[in-house]
Amino acid sequence: MRIGQYEITNRIFLAPMAGITDLPFRRLCSQFGAGLTFSEMMSTNPDVWHTEKSKLRLAFHRDIGINAVQIAGSDPTEMAEAAKVNVTYGADVIDINMGCPAKKVNKKMAGSVLLRDPYLVADILNAVVDAVDVPVTLKIRTGWDLNNRNCVEIAKIAEQAGICALSIHGRTRNCLFDGEAEYDSIKAVKQTVSIPIIANGDIISPQKAKKVLDYTQADAVMIGRGSLGRPWIFQEIADFLEDGEHKTAFSLEKKCQIMLKHIQALHLFYGEEKGYRIARKHVGWYVEQLNSNLTFKRTFNALDAASAQIEALEDFINSIR
Repeated sequence: MRIGQYEITNRIFLAPMAGITDLPFRRLCSQFGAGLTFSEMMSTNPDVWHTEKSKLRLAFHRDIGINAVQIAGSDPTEMAEAAKVNVTYGADVIDINMGCPAKKVNKKMAGSVLLRDPYLVADILNAVVDAVDVPVTLKIRTGWDLNNRNCVEIAKIAEQAGICALSIHGRTRNCLFDGEAEYDSIKAVKQTVSIPIIANGDIISPQKAKKVLDYTQADAVMIGRGSLGRPWIFQEIADFLEDGEHKTAFSLEKKCQIMLKHIQALHLFYGEEKGYRIARKHVGWYVEQLNSNLTFKRTFNALDAASAQIEALEDFINSIR
């Protein structure tokens, strides 16, 4: 599929996730077959654009391919300016967040709360598309609540504004992440507009990815929580979509080495003091996939040095071989 001038290598994408899709994780998922990866959400508040935290979020490397950066805000002028700044910093694609259900984001009139105001949605999309010469994409939910699913209306607005691709999480804002994602709304959008549609929500296995693609006829799937502690899922899905089989076998040993290299990359990227803190949540997710061990996770989370973390992980790996 294409997004603007870019030919995407496959139709399995990594979702933007705050505090998760940093450069080390995006690079890892790209290595295992993610056709497109999105950065963490960037605020449109100009006061934070040049902070150390923002610079880390903006970090990218050409070995991960297309650099897609997500921005969040509610003021069309600020959103347009933020898009231009991010393009200056190297963004190849700008993604607009109108899907985040977090209260702290919605209180700032950003994220999925914007779905309540289609006129503001149109103003934001038009402003950003007009401001930059790179493709602009949009991520939404199916609507505000179960009685107000307006994703078809928003999709029409997006298409009219020149949005190049639309990602849809199969839940409303009020659903948060509760219950099961539904795909009827995504299917309805795909039948209504001609821009590429990316299906998102509860896609945690190769079989589910194929089922969602077949049912919705979406152009791609987007993996979020299904990739946590399991970056190899992209290769598993790619294999299954190609011929219905798992051609690439990831042994326990291979998975352990992936975890270890990921944690080492986090230490290197963030530095000693911050790196070991960021590593904790990722190790928790890996351990759940490899060999659920609450005692180890508690012990690991108490460690306050990168070297101690690596030593503990090596001991853990030896214990489950």
